[in-house]
Amino acid sequence: MSQHAAYDLAAEQAVIGAALLAPTLMADLAATLTAGDFYRPAHGVLWEAMCAMHAAGTPTDTITVVAHLAEAGDLGKVGGAPYLHTLIADVPSAANAGHYSARVAGLAQRRKVADLGGQLTRLAASGADPAELVATGRALLDEANTPGGWSPVIPLGRGRHLPAFPAELLPGWLADQTRAVAEFTQTPIDLAGSLALACLSTAAGGRAEVEVRGSWREPTNLYTVVVLPPGSRKSAVFAAMTGPILAAEKALVERTAPAIIETELAAKVATKAAEKTALAAANADPSGRDTLIAEATAAAMNAEAITVPAKPQLVADDITSETAAHLLAQQGGRLAVLSPEGGIFATIAGRYSGTPNLEVFLKGHAGDMMRVGRLSREAEHVDKPALTMGLAVQPEILRDIAGMPGFRGLGLLARILFALPENTVGRRKIGADPVPEQVAAAYATNLHTLILSLAEWTDPAVLPLTPDANDLVLDIERAVEPRLAPGGAWAHVVDWGSKYTGAVVRIAGLLHLAEHLRDGWGKPITADTLTRAAAIGDFYAAHALAAFDDMGADTATRNARHVLAWIERTTTTAFTKRELFRAVQSSQMKTMADLDPGLAVLEAHGYLRQLEQPATKRAGGRPPSPSYLVHPGVHRPAATVHALDTVRRSA
Repeated sequence: MSQHAAYDLAAEQAVIGAALLAPTLMADLAATLTAGDFYRPAHGVLWEAMCAMHAAGTPTDTITVVAHLAEAGDLGKVGGAPYLHTLIADVPSAANAGHYSARVAGLAQRRKVADLGGQLTRLAASGADPAELVATGRALLDEANTPGGWSPVIPLGRGRHLPAFPAELLPGWLADQTRAVAEFTQTPIDLAGSLALACLSTAAGGRAEVEVRGSWREPTNLYTVVVLPPGSRKSAVFAAMTGPILAAEKALVERTAPAIIETELAAKVATKAAEKTALAAANADPSGRDTLIAEATAAAMNAEAITVPAKPQLVADDITSETAAHLLAQQGGRLAVLSPEGGIFATIAGRYSGTPNLEVFLKGHAGDMMRVGRLSREAEHVDKPALTMGLAVQPEILRDIAGMPGFRGLGLLARILFALPENTVGRRKIGADPVPEQVAAAYATNLHTLILSLAEWTDPAVLPLTPDANDLVLDIERAVEPRLAPGGAWAHVVDWGSKYTGAVVRIAGLLHLAEHLRDGWGKPITADTLTRAAAIGDFYAAHALAAFDDMGADTATRNARHVLAWIERTTTTAFTKRELFRAVQSSQMKTMADLDPGLAVLEAHGYLRQLEQPATKRAGGRPPSPSYLVHPGVHRPAATVHALDTVRRSA
């Protein structure tokens, strides 16, 4: 048995022989050994060919390997078919393949470290900067320490931990309801928490605004969107959180019904009187007609001046942009769209009209003057529209809206507070405690009180900041500004980040009103309230970065994640490009070429390694599909040693 301090040819032969004898071992051995780990060049050529066959799903038995090498013109390079049979004959036991592979890998690592010393010596002699020398040494040492030549995986970001909604920062009655609903429905608290803010926005939007400094005022309406897959009990959470709003809406309808009826009657009487006066003027003698015309004109103007109030409506569901605009005009510029589905995005994008119409949703968030046309009457102006959105959408919709015309470019996505909670389906507790009656009652009473106390405000109440609270806003602005610069942490979401401070101020206004249900408009917002709003803002900032990432701000990364999810789901250790395309083909990856950017990202992050294509192409037929090996760390260790365990048990 030939052996050397830097290599062990017998161990190399044993590894290859074991893989030829028991092809099921290739999945494990290919993940830990590369062709470069073999000292003898012929062994490297042979191993490279076997890895490519394994990735293509081709068996690596001796006959098939010989045929593959002969077709590629490499059979002579490895010693011919007899050498392969010799490798099998000399294998003591295929069950010891793991031991031999560790031996080969260890010696390869030793050679790499020796080479590393030489490289560092030459680099030091060249007069390189000491810091550069240390950094290079560490990088080379890390590479030498990785099994099979694999470098450490650089995470794509999907697995990063996103914070849960900080319900403890809400006023007590709201925090209790949020936690209780999340517990009973076994849903992420992010959903109930974001809806809690949307419900406060429904109550206060258009009825109050925060005075920051100078002419800077922020309205108190929000757009919140929670991303959850189907079957996540979104409807149950919406019902529990929005129920009191619908009850308050009913109470408002009952309270305003007498006034509406009285005004309708007055309008009818005035209209009849105007018609009667006009008829008299038309039939009058010329001598007295001028007086009657003046009376008819006055009667007509009187009838026209009577405006019948619209029936109060706080909430709408899946409505068109045009309907939303008309309802805003009817309801004094105030409306909420609350829905456990995200169909409204497709409607905004022009599902029915064929033309995107974002104006009402852009101006409804900013409070910019909006002109609303009517079919039967002259156009009306909504001076300060205040639209609220509280939605729950599926992940597919989140990715789709990024490509909808104008959603990013015109700034709609920048106005949304996103939440991407962890899916709890499959881990939910059975028989969770229902929402305590006293908690639900307190929530319903307080939200009802807030809605009714602000319902009749026509001009919004102005909520000033205390000096300390204003100082905190300045601190937030100073912290955010560098993040928006080129190369900053938020440079890729500068549109969203530019509205971040305003969003925090809006949240502070809502928390303030929720703490002072009946007299919040008479008190300034304190530093404590602003601090809690900023902490909630931190939650939404973390989720916004993940949301824009998932929406396809980087298409290549999005596709790479899709491929990685398939690899993890199928526990694949090797595959061909053609096999991958058949598995992940979609509207986002319509052709084989669409796979290239995502595969390149996965290679750059260390998840994959592409095997070299045979130097000689097949005679006739299409060329072989590129083959890839998967980093051994992608799957659990138990899975990677399964085949070896099977061989050991059968030995």
